Amino acid sequence: MSNQGDLIVSVSGIRGIVGESLTPQVALAFGSAFGVHVGGQSVLVCRDGRPSGAMLRHAINAGLLAAGCEIHDLGVASTPTVGLAVRMLHAAGGVQITASHNAAPWNGMKLFGPDGQVVSAATGQRIKELFEAGACRRVPYNEIGLVRPYQLAEEAHGDTVLNLVDGNRIRAAGFRALLDGNGGAGGPLGRRLLESLAVDTIPQGCEADGNFEHEPEPTAENLKAICPRVRQEKADIGFALDPDSDRLAIIDENGTYIGEELTLALAVFCRLSRERGPVVINMSTSRIVEDIATKFGCVCHRSAVGEANVAAKMHAVGAILGGEGNGGVIDPRVGYVRDPFIGMAMVLHLMAETGRKLSDLVAELPVYHIIKDKYTVSRDRLPALFGALVAKWPEAKANRDDGLRLDWADRWVHVRPSNTEPIVRVIAEAPKAEDAAKLCREVGGMLG
Repeated sequence: MSNQGDLIVSVSGIRGIVGESLTPQVALAFGSAFGVHVGGQSVLVCRDGRPSGAMLRHAINAGLLAAGCEIHDLGVASTPTVGLAVRMLHAAGGVQITASHNAAPWNGMKLFGPDGQVVSAATGQRIKELFEAGACRRVPYNEIGLVRPYQLAEEAHGDTVLNLVDGNRIRAAGFRALLDGNGGAGGPLGRRLLESLAVDTIPQGCEADGNFEHEPEPTAENLKAICPRVRQEKADIGFALDPDSDRLAIIDENGTYIGEELTLALAVFCRLSRERGPVVINMSTSRIVEDIATKFGCVCHRSAVGEANVAAKMHAVGAILGGEGNGGVIDPRVGYVRDPFIGMAMVLHLMAETGRKLSDLVAELPVYHIIKDKYTVSRDRLPALFGALVAKWPEAKANRDDGLRLDWADRWVHVRPSNTEPIVRVIAEAPKAEDAAKLCREVGGMLG
């Protein structure tokens, strides 16, 4: 990862502040580099609801068209919809214009390969090098690409999800739900999905216009005005999406923030109750998922953090479900991309099948408390820090596949550099919140 005046360039793509580090010139250069990578083949381009995406789209398209690429333009749609559409169109790749959960001044580009997955670290590194070298492919006037609108992907995405749950049972339950789209790309599809399941839906910011009514990351702090509405509206559940809709947070019928970690846990419970098979989560995801897998006699594997890493591990072990603790559910029957829509459908299916309220289902899950912290630390200090941490806690099982993870019988701590920001993340989990916080503090003290 490199940081060029707040322009973050990584194997995941690029992000920056629009009009400052992220300019039309940067977007043009990035589109050109991707055009070189795909050799002028067809590419899918999409964006989340941020108004700045309209400007960046033109710049990216110019770079791709000049390389001879045919562009399938989805307009505004969710990130998992992009993955599905790449496969449907047999495209060479895709570009989603989004800054994910970053604040409104930010935007960026996320890249997909021909398999409809977020590009691997190795592929991302090659594209990063092309971008930094100013690589471009210029074809003559009569070979310049074309832009073709493509409007079937969202409907296909919704239909795929509906076919994977017992829609009739959900419809018979007569659920009522609040959906917080927060101006993001997934509001329209989320609303249509719920209405297709006969869920009485209270939409909140479900126009994909990029006008955030609160800070975009669906955390407890950012949803403090949304949570009480679930109870006030007498809803059975609340769903909250991030701007590009690859993350899902859940609120119970009492207005209690269930959060993102339990999104995946509930989805895993639903999936394994119907079919047994391996599950994959990343190293920073709650142990609750491991406990659920054990309950059903299934293996839970861990991968390095990052959607591409989870997807690769899922392929390797033949996982029937996977994801990350940021509210990202990956169901290979839909695609190897974090998908909140299958997450929503699975949780509703679980509620309908059991006849239980969401709060009751959550109360039956194992109880752990996860604490997340971050520090600005130079990467060259990390090897010494990791050595010091292993020496401090020799009784813990150490895993260095992604930074350093230390495991005890009932708790763990994970220290790793971010792939998208110039920071080091420290995440700890334990049965008691104070014990997890203590682990974070002790690691933080050694970072100072």
